[in-house]
Amino acid sequence: MFDYDLFVIGGGSGGVRAARIASAEGGAKVALAEESRMGGTCVIRGCVPKKLMVFASEYPEEVQDARAYGWDAQVGAFDWMQFRGTLDKELDRLEGAYRSTLLNAGVTIYDARAVVVDPHRVRLASGEEFSVKHILIATGGRPFVPEVPGGELAVTSNEMFLLDALPKRALVVGGGYIASEFACILHGLGVKVTMMYRGASILRGFDDEARGLVAAAMGARGIDIQCGVDVARLEQGADGIVAQGTDGKAREVDLVMYATGRKPNSGGMGLEASGVDLGARGQISVDEWSQTAVPSIYAVGDVTDRINLTPVAIREGHAFADTVFRGVPTKADHELVASAVFTQPELGTVGLSEEAAKGNGPIEIFSASFRPMKSLFAGRQDRVLMKLVVDQASQRVLGCHIVGAGAGEMIQLAAIAIKMGASKADFDRTVAVHPTVSEELVTMRKPVRVV
Repeated sequence: MFDYDLFVIGGGSGGVRAARIASAEGGAKVALAEESRMGGTCVIRGCVPKKLMVFASEYPEEVQDARAYGWDAQVGAFDWMQFRGTLDKELDRLEGAYRSTLLNAGVTIYDARAVVVDPHRVRLASGEEFSVKHILIATGGRPFVPEVPGGELAVTSNEMFLLDALPKRALVVGGGYIASEFACILHGLGVKVTMMYRGASILRGFDDEARGLVAAAMGARGIDIQCGVDVARLEQGADGIVAQGTDGKAREVDLVMYATGRKPNSGGMGLEASGVDLGARGQISVDEWSQTAVPSIYAVGDVTDRINLTPVAIREGHAFADTVFRGVPTKADHELVASAVFTQPELGTVGLSEEAAKGNGPIEIFSASFRPMKSLFAGRQDRVLMKLVVDQASQRVLGCHIVGAGAGEMIQLAAIAIKMGASKADFDRTVAVHPTVSEELVTMRKPVRVV
């Protein structure tokens, strides 16, 4: 006899989904422990508040465009504290919804840190222990500031939603999607932004043509992107933080935000002592069923460092619950997962980039870059990119990459077709919706190159 059939450690999206399905649909006696706020990274300090900040940052440009369309529109001052107050209320609402979902499903909630004692016991910070049949680790990941002199002067994405005031000058260190998104957010809110990235070009891992267009657009908007340079040290100056670069130059700013990666939240949980294998970065090693080397212990989400996206964690949590508690063996599908980068302009992507597809045999590249009607009318130089990567032999579409307003919305729909195995001919025989930006996806007839 066990106190619980399932004990979930971590109240993020993956853990909450697993707990709810196991209890409400699997008939299990379930408990969940969360040491911070219910909802995890995505809801409390990630996707949701970040997207709301993206929306806020887009209004100045939209108001400027409105003037070109004949509206007597003016951009006033941005009230950060008013926005933050509304944001805090929305996050409180969402956290409450997550709690209600768990309670309505019959899950017992412990607002405490929990650690693994052995394969069938967990302990709360209070010292209370429970015997459990299965343990699910869903503790996610965390941002960090690397070891650099003066690193205590910097913040991470976690603190960006808690600022008492917006800085006038900001340095964003990193070149991934989080760094790029926050650079655009801050710039849109009126902050003078510098990006510092030690690599050759931002958004490494995304299609080169697509990320190149995003970087160019960010630069054209006024974001100072400095590649091939890193921070050597940070110092507190008389009028701000002085960032000494590896290029010998000093940059004075009011805020330094590091976005140079995330680490799995697996430390100090008793996992290795219980027989769970951890990777070099602290990620929990699991098989295709999300099971660790210890049969009773499973893990889902960012703590496993597979595909670190909230919808993937939800699918992994659901698959775990189906397999273990509903008698429906299910593996989470990690193939052809679409994603979006909420820069300005947005980048949406699914499948292989041109660079990744080159090793699979000859490929055909269909690409169209043009000025979209809406911003062209307003006198902007914005450009959109529509790109398909096609296997020459089978004519199957291997990847789709979109840059432009609404790219995240468009890529979701394109992902359905590509997931179903659509060919280029399937795209070609689809009648275009005119006038739209996305019609270019079905009107590109000839490849621009064969690789």
